[in-house]
Amino acid sequence: MSTFDDRERAFEAKFARDEDMAFRITARRNKLLGQWAAAKMGLTPEETDAYAKAVVQADFEEAGDEDVIRKLLGDMLAANVEIDDATVRRAIEEQTVEARRQLMESK
Repeated sequence: MSTFDDRERAFEAKFARDEDMAFRITARRNKLLGQWAAAKMGLTPEETDAYAKAVVQADFEEAGDEDVIRKLLGDMLAANVEIDDATVRRAIEEQTVEARRQLMESK
């Protein structure tokens, strides 16, 4: 029974690590998305930092990426930046890859 218990604990630990990494990747991605959008809107460095944090916070409104997409589209359209849903979704994919790369390099 000890081997089974050890295996179960190992699977639980791996699951916890994987979930933690997924959370970190999403948070880093959202920060990068905020910086990307801020550059398109022409924000100052101070405004960029605040905006990136706001995008990270927006992701806690509901599960999935729709809350972040709504925020980015709404803010960018309000700032008279021509953007569409497909461009934002493509940026999400690109920034996810970049966030994963950054986190892997930092380990």
